[in-house]
Amino acid sequence: MSLTVLTPSRAQEQFVPGRHYVEVSPHQPTKDSKQVEVLEFFAYSCSHCSAFEPALEAWLKKLPRDVLFRRIPVTFREDFVIHQQLYFALEAIGLVEQLHGKVFQAFHAERKRLITHADIAFFAAKNGADGKRLVETMSSFGVAGKVKQATALAGGYNIEGTPSLGVNGKWLTSGFQAGSNSRSLDVADHLIALAKKAR
Repeated sequence: MSLTVLTPSRAQEQFVPGRHYVEVSPHQPTKDSKQVEVLEFFAYSCSHCSAFEPALEAWLKKLPRDVLFRRIPVTFREDFVIHQQLYFALEAIGLVEQLHGKVFQAFHAERKRLITHADIAFFAAKNGADGKRLVETMSSFGVAGKVKQATALAGGYNIEGTPSLGVNGKWLTSGFQAGSNSRSLDVADHLIALAKKAR
């Protein structure tokens, strides 16, 4: 006679602080106290972030309306600060949906480094966007402020690798902690539930 072993569903899975996620100390500010905030710390140069993007996009489609999701570009090298500027410029002119995934594709599949304004203007024009406007926006005061904020947030969350997910200024998880990048989304769901209970 064979025995059927019942395994807990993902919803019932127990995630352990210190193992699957860490508490952020001190807690970091969030954009809107009425919403639970989830941050994805990513880098365009990160192949894991590129591979994570389809799973993340599918997860975002199911997020409740009271959860605010924001992408936070980070860099561990001075020559990639331009990628932080690029993301915030895409955000400022409403091109994230159109070009965010294509930046990953250009960098990783097509081996385009995108580390000069000329590279980025050419990339934008090739993908149906105004390259001159994008590059001008990258150099704007507003984008410089957002880069500064992103760098401060990454420091506050003690980001050591990407992709990482910060939840409500209180917790941080990653593929390394969760066991895989896709499983980090399950941990994020758990942390979102914890944040809602704490209200």
